[in-house]
Amino acid sequence: MMNPHLENIHLRTRRQFLADAQLGVGALALSSLIGNSSSAATSSVVNPLAPKSPHFLAKAKRVIYLHLTGSPPHLDLYDYKPELVKMSGQDAPESFIKGKRFAFTSGTPKLLGTPRTFKQCGQGGVWLSDALPNLQTVADEMCVIKSMFTEQFNHAPAELLLYTGSARSGRPSMGAWATYGLGSENENLPGFVVLISSGVQPNGGKNSYGSGFLPSVYQGVQCRSKGDPVLYASDPAGMNRDLRRDTLDALRDLNEIQAQELGHPETLTRIAQYELAFRMQMSVPEVMDITKETKETLDAYGAQPGAASFANNCLLARRLCEQGVRYVQLFDWGWDFHGTGPGEALTDGLTNKCATMDKPVAALIKDLKQRDMLKDTLIICGGEFGRTPFREGRTAASANLGRDHFPDCYSMWMAGGGVKGGYSHGESDDLGFSVAKDKVHIHDLQATIMHLLGFDHTKLTYRFQGRDYRLTDVHGEVVKQVIA
Repeated sequence: MMNPHLENIHLRTRRQFLADAQLGVGALALSSLIGNSSSAATSSVVNPLAPKSPHFLAKAKRVIYLHLTGSPPHLDLYDYKPELVKMSGQDAPESFIKGKRFAFTSGTPKLLGTPRTFKQCGQGGVWLSDALPNLQTVADEMCVIKSMFTEQFNHAPAELLLYTGSARSGRPSMGAWATYGLGSENENLPGFVVLISSGVQPNGGKNSYGSGFLPSVYQGVQCRSKGDPVLYASDPAGMNRDLRRDTLDALRDLNEIQAQELGHPETLTRIAQYELAFRMQMSVPEVMDITKETKETLDAYGAQPGAASFANNCLLARRLCEQGVRYVQLFDWGWDFHGTGPGEALTDGLTNKCATMDKPVAALIKDLKQRDMLKDTLIICGGEFGRTPFREGRTAASANLGRDHFPDCYSMWMAGGGVKGGYSHGESDDLGFSVAKDKVHIHDLQATIMHLLGFDHTKLTYRFQGRDYRLTDVHGEVVKQVIA
């Protein structure tokens, strides 16, 4: 208990009078997030992730972003270049490489045509390689962008630019912006969930799914498909759920006092996060339990209960979206095809790696469509940059074919969520060195994703250090041609 003399002095300050007044500034600020009573029985914290309205009618309600970390070789998957195949083994034209920097290649490299077999698939005639036999069956749902480009040719800065709009750490990620703008449709689950396979964190670290200067409640929550779904959310040894509730009530009361006194937004975020964590203890294990799925569904994805795999994560992404999670981010390491070993070769290595992705992703598309969810679920799939049309310098004499990092032109694809299916946008030149038609920069992609979610990307902002920030920084144009 506060000393009576100190309490009397405390009550005389103008700041404390305003905080304690029934209609005071502190009370008004706090009332937007908590209920009228602070008692354990009746107090409630209004979830800052409660559903919010976008700027205009959205085509997509939610996002599943499939990031193939390391960046897949687009010239061996999506962008067929017969002229490059004809010239394979020849020196790369000097005019195409003069003044360019590459991660591991110098001098005059040899052109490398794809060793894969391509064919046009579906009614839209989308070109796909034999490494993607299952995606070939859903080609008419895919919108392939063949004219992507970026300024970054190293993994971490390229990934940060893709997800935060800046090659440097500190900015909010795309998932954080989406949940900041839209909230979540399930108060018992995070609005933004991250699933990681192949045992490696993303190149940009937690910055790739962090909240930056946004309130931390909007950061991605990493869930695991094996073991405890969320680390540190379960009750400590010797503490049952009732005791946990009593402890959180005490913490909430202390945080509410601090919020009234100081008005710091992170204090209110802390209250909301503690409450969300308590609710997650019951809801997350249930939604992460894929044993509830039918054998047919498990087989379609290639998922195995108890395993930690990209297939499991694709199925979990559908389950999370079904329960109202707004943004699900999957990171899968192992797509850095330099050719430094058989596993990184464009022949059997790419076949084996694609087998872990191709089947579950095709199943995800079909599953969402069968559940009438594909129309308002935006699926995005790609890496942080592309791969060179020539052999990687370090492995030029190897029996394993590989490609270097390449920012100037690459491919990625989207499906559902209001994009055109069976459609290819943009073109690279005959050898795949540069964009020949309809350039799409990283910021343009970000602007388009925000548009599909119902936002004018120039107006979804947050004031920090004296100015308004946005995902696209000061750039970006919506690519209207890809929108259905």
